[in-house]
Amino acid sequence: MAYILLVIGFVLLIKGADYFVDGSSNIAGLLQVPSILIGLTIVAFGTSSPEATVSIIAALEGSADVALGNIVGSNIFNLTLVVGAAAILYPLTVQSETTKKEIPFTLLASGVLLVLISDIFLQGLSENSISRSDGIILLLFLSIFMYYIIETAMSSRSNGSNANPPNDVKWGKSILITILGLAAIIFGGQMVVTNGTEIAYALGMSETLVGLTIIAIGTSLPELVTSITAALKKESEIALGNIVGSNIFNILFVLGASSVITPLSVNNKIFADVYMMIILTILLLIFSRTNYRIGKREGIMLVLSYVIYMIFIILRN
Repeated sequence: MAYILLVIGFVLLIKGADYFVDGSSNIAGLLQVPSILIGLTIVAFGTSSPEATVSIIAALEGSADVALGNIVGSNIFNLTLVVGAAAILYPLTVQSETTKKEIPFTLLASGVLLVLISDIFLQGLSENSISRSDGIILLLFLSIFMYYIIETAMSSRSNGSNANPPNDVKWGKSILITILGLAAIIFGGQMVVTNGTEIAYALGMSETLVGLTIIAIGTSLPELVTSITAALKKESEIALGNIVGSNIFNILFVLGASSVITPLSVNNKIFADVYMMIILTILLLIFSRTNYRIGKREGIMLVLSYVIYMIFIILRN
């Protein structure tokens, strides 16, 4: 039964992503804003909901390692396997504004996280943690990002640079298929994680290994499937916007909200992963600024980076 439910979960993920990308693209047309903005907001927030659920529940249960590890692990997965797989299938065109503002903002959010968890090094405290005040700082950065997105959307609409959507695209239908697609993604992702974990335990995998692989990858499946679907539909702005936006939401919203609910103690092992996340974000920025596209060669390099990272965390644990 676990194997059957696992397959059903994957079917829901794939079909849900198909509807979600179509609906999001239609909403961008109806709002007359660039697809990248929808990717950075509606799509990114939607696909980040599994990380939010897992991390907030983990924070409430006092599992700080899970709450923080899930976010950093998911972001690394997004920057390597998700971007890489999407770019291999269809080269991702990168807008100039994305390289100047959105990706640097992701780098800023990662840098802020590194500063906030470095209590021993910077303040001489006895342990590293993300306090409630740190969480409020992260949420304030999120409000700055949302202000930028709204300003950009309003400016884009006033310039009238975006074409009107086709006549057969309606608000009601677009919103409905977007919501149905997102629901299928979340429910399908949950089924994959639950049944994948059950199968892994039955095959003799350790709890730590399951957490680092199936749980971290499982909560990032919505980003993976959505970005691959967007790439196949040649909606590269949604594919890249989803990844960049998800990483920003994961750090600023999910960790911010989790630490406001309850302060999170920081395991020293996570520093290596945070450094890896920052290096990969810089790498994405370099790739994006090279001819403003991420091609198959860069995609293969990113996928290989994830394989190396997985070997590292398995050996470390």
